[in-house]
Amino acid sequence: MNAFKSLLLSLLLASSFAFAAGAPVNINTADAATLSAAMNGVGMAKAEAIVAYRKQHGAFRSLDQLADVKGIGLKTIEKNRTAVTVGGTARAVAKPAPKPVATR
Repeated sequence: MNAFKSLLLSLLLASSFAFAAGAPVNINTADAATLSAAMNGVGMAKAEAIVAYRKQHGAFRSLDQLADVKGIGLKTIEKNRTAVTVGGTARAVAKPAPKPVATR
């Protein structure tokens, strides 16, 4: 029986590492269970709060907006920058500088 428990634990750990090494989870589409599994320091209660906030306020435009969710702080956001995304690119893209206007 101990060998079975060891094997089960090994499989569970291996699948956890494989999941963590995968592509970032989209916080705008993931359910609470997926968010809880993907995010470091986020259990089911906080993951459910993220989903509830998203349903009430609409899609997150940036990862920093997670700080508006009760129980999610800046440290949690920083720990999870590579684990989650808002879809597309997670980072803000700088706007190009305006072209100078030609004067005569």
